[in-house]
Amino acid sequence: MSSDAPAPVLLSHRVPDLGALELLLAVARHGSLGRAARDVGITQPAASSRIRSMERQLGVALLDRSPRGSRLTDAGALVTDWARRIVEAAEAFDVGAQALRDRRDSRLRVAASMTIAEYLLPGWLIALRAERPDTAVSLLAGNSAAVAERLLAGAADLGFVEGLSVPEGLDGTVIAHDRLVVVVAPSHAWARRRTPLTPQELAATPLILRERGSGTRQVLDAALAAHGGPAQTLLELSSTTAVKGAAESGAGPCVLSELALGEELSSRRLVKIPVAGVRLRRQLRAVWPSGHRPTGPARDLLALTAREA
Repeated sequence: MSSDAPAPVLLSHRVPDLGALELLLAVARHGSLGRAARDVGITQPAASSRIRSMERQLGVALLDRSPRGSRLTDAGALVTDWARRIVEAAEAFDVGAQALRDRRDSRLRVAASMTIAEYLLPGWLIALRAERPDTAVSLLAGNSAAVAERLLAGAADLGFVEGLSVPEGLDGTVIAHDRLVVVVAPSHAWARRRTPLTPQELAATPLILRERGSGTRQVLDAALAAHGGPAQTLLELSSTTAVKGAAESGAGPCVLSELALGEELSSRRLVKIPVAGVRLRRQLRAVWPSGHRPTGPARDLLALTAREA
């Protein structure tokens, strides 16, 4: 099959690398292979070997060597002129690449599911600020489905989710573990139970729940599916705070992350109800678009989550 696409242009094997060209320029400046070697930070034997290698590569002599120093041959002077333009172009390329890195490193866009955003991320972001004080961080808190959508749309650099698995189109790594717990107001009949709830009881009871798409809801639905539930939802709310408030008011039982309930449990505004025979443990993950491992501030934040785990 023919193609109109141009053939790729490959650099000849006779083109020296930048290090060799920089050494040649240093010899031209100093008129001495020894001083040029010191200038570029290598030994004189290494410099001599590199020049000889470059001469073999190009097929021409570049230097006339004598006890008084090293002088460029006519061919060496011409190659040096070309080398200067190549090195200057490489330096301009490096400056441009650094500008791109600086622009990337000046901001970090994070998308996180509610529990992670409220109870884990603040500590990580404080630690990141100590390492990168000039990086501006923006945080979007939403459910796990919204986090995935934002990453796939290119609107976030790093995400954190609480669901059963890594969302489609993303790669990820486990950064923490969490457990869902059943809680009720102290006035609720379950608060006076002496035995754990059975999975069937929990599955048959209308609950105050997070909305579909949240990691909490995904884990609970999967855990109770084998037991005929969950039952018809009592209330479906889009924030952890709203779910806790409804449970505290006595509206009914709710199921939330244990991370989110520390203050309410310690003050006994809510009471934890043991459940036997159902697994409510889950993994918390950092996620990013498939094939695009985090770099810059996103990479540093990911490293902090591993350090704090």
